[in-house]
Amino acid sequence: MSDKNISTLQSYIDSATGTVQSVVGSVMGSNADKNEGKAKKDKAQLENEASHATAKLGPYSASSSGAVTKDDPNRQEGAWNQTIGSAKEAVGGLIGSEDLKRAGAQQNAEGKGQEAQGQLNDFGSGIANRVSGAVGGAVAGITGDRDAQAAAQEKHDVGKTQQRGAEADIQKQNA
Repeated sequence: MSDKNISTLQSYIDSATGTVQSVVGSVMGSNADKNEGKAKKDKAQLENEASHATAKLGPYSASSSGAVTKDDPNRQEGAWNQTIGSAKEAVGGLIGSEDLKRAGAQQNAEGKGQEAQGQLNDFGSGIANRVSGAVGGAVAGITGDRDAQAAAQEKHDVGKTQQRGAEADIQKQNA
């Protein structure tokens, strides 16, 4: 990983190390070690949160790694179908048209399924790209191929952004 990227795994390791150092400091009566351990643990928590940070602007996601990705088209089409379906339901209710109301409900439901499929596609692609990038980066690191290592890191970062973008939307829906 490059220095500009914040690693979730590294934040977990730093948090565990900080906890151990703080406990050892407490047991040994060393306030300096205890405080240093707590500071390391707090820093790890902030890095973990930054690692999961994703900004969403319309169909685009951006992460702390600097990668920007566009959502799967099913997500946008699904959201659009939900909006139009809800409007048809409302108009059908206002004018007393059960057919229009029913058609709107069906379009809304189809839109929800479409959006969920797009989120699943982005989440799955994100995981696949992260794994492929991590493995490719490790192989390139062993062989010393810096260009391949950079390309693998970029693939990993794009995957992370795809995954985090899907996670952000899923969490927003479940809130």
